[in-house]
Amino acid sequence: MSKKYNVILIIADSLRKDHVGCYGNEWIHTPNLDKFSKESVMFTKAYPESLPTIPVRRAIYTGNRVFPFKKYELKKDIRSRRPGWEPLSNEDISISEVFRLSGFRTALIGDNYHLFEPGMNFNRGFLEWIFIRGQENDMFRSAHLVSDEELDKYMPSKLTGRAAERRRRFLRRYLSNVSFRKNEEDWFAPQTFREGVRWLRENRDAERFLLVLEPFDPHEPWDPPHEFVEMYDPDYEGKEVIMPKYGYVDYLTERELKHMRAHYAGEVTLLDKWFGYFLQKVYELNLHRNTIIAFISDHGHQLGEHNLTGKVSWGLYPELVDIPLLIRHPEEIGAGEKIDYYVYNHDLFTTLASMAGINFEHKVDGINIWKYVEKEKNNVERSYVTSALSEYVMYRDDEYWYISNREGKEAQLYAVKEDPNLERNIAEECPEICRKLYEKIVDDAGGSLPKLELPPREAFEWYDRMYFQMI
Repeated sequence: MSKKYNVILIIADSLRKDHVGCYGNEWIHTPNLDKFSKESVMFTKAYPESLPTIPVRRAIYTGNRVFPFKKYELKKDIRSRRPGWEPLSNEDISISEVFRLSGFRTALIGDNYHLFEPGMNFNRGFLEWIFIRGQENDMFRSAHLVSDEELDKYMPSKLTGRAAERRRRFLRRYLSNVSFRKNEEDWFAPQTFREGVRWLRENRDAERFLLVLEPFDPHEPWDPPHEFVEMYDPDYEGKEVIMPKYGYVDYLTERELKHMRAHYAGEVTLLDKWFGYFLQKVYELNLHRNTIIAFISDHGHQLGEHNLTGKVSWGLYPELVDIPLLIRHPEEIGAGEKIDYYVYNHDLFTTLASMAGINFEHKVDGINIWKYVEKEKNNVERSYVTSALSEYVMYRDDEYWYISNREGKEAQLYAVKEDPNLERNIAEECPEICRKLYEKIVDDAGGSLPKLELPPREAFEWYDRMYFQMI
């Protein structure tokens, strides 16, 4: 491409592909994403090369695979215990640095607090970065600003013991963080997209720019304004479960589970509404004519399917790893087209740089998936994808979906054509197929899967007291 364009990259968190209208959902309202898809290229087989939140950002921001995870460390001031949850290193070259060195004005705006924790370095290379405070377990408010009675409204009736106590501590922090909200504009997605509009208006003089928006929605806790929940489950009178337990779903009644799904759906619609607001302003500023816009989610979320809620590592099923990916070209090249090749999230680095007319010298793992749109021959046409979450790995191609732990044990195997919902595990019937697919995962990992040594239990206990308790 000879023309040089601006780039806007929007990375949502925990948005399931099957909860977006243009990807086939018929009951959740996502009119703005649906409209955007008609102007964009829709990738139907997009996957994270690993997950969750931070491994995904490492891949997108650098263009390189994070899998296989090689170490497992607890880091002070960083609230996660997942392998692969590492900061950008001094050796990593981020998308912001590549664009900035190519003369682009760069900005990062988001409420995804994990990116901005001390030492994570995801703001490196951005000329302006805005951190919208208060999401989830962000250390934003230390005061106990909600009562025990208020917390009781959000506690599942069957959740007890340590799990219940942890949930109360978490929700006390979060609800204290958001206790100031009065109007819809005070919710997180509106704040992020409104800040994005503010930045576009103030930086209209930029010859070229890269704007990365990081709305954390629809990540839990799911507490959109009440009317968004009422769209999907009106007149409910039970517990308002806005925060799932990561594990089996037996801590919820059927009615609570249905209403929890309504909360998630409401947060999806809230995100869509303010994405639409942002797009409208892009049009009003006449930026759609010279700006590439890409929209992606990092991963999905389990909402009772396969008897799981959360992001449970052995549940690497479509509800967790199928992701939406839409790219709009300013000349609407490929508008409405569907691309059925397997693509990864880390392909965005190479793709957006190429589309924006940027050449970079260092080698990355990602490929230029826009070549599929231009019908050019790509050096890599994948016949399968692999991914990983904590101690578990997955593989899928057009025939099989495989999940196991890093040693190839606890295998699950599904024939995707006959069993698209992955309900019948045939691993015991097909051990040779399992072996071959596991070997492909190991090959993708560079020939071996390093054993992850867990930190000592005392370290976990100290970490829990330090970062997950309010005093």
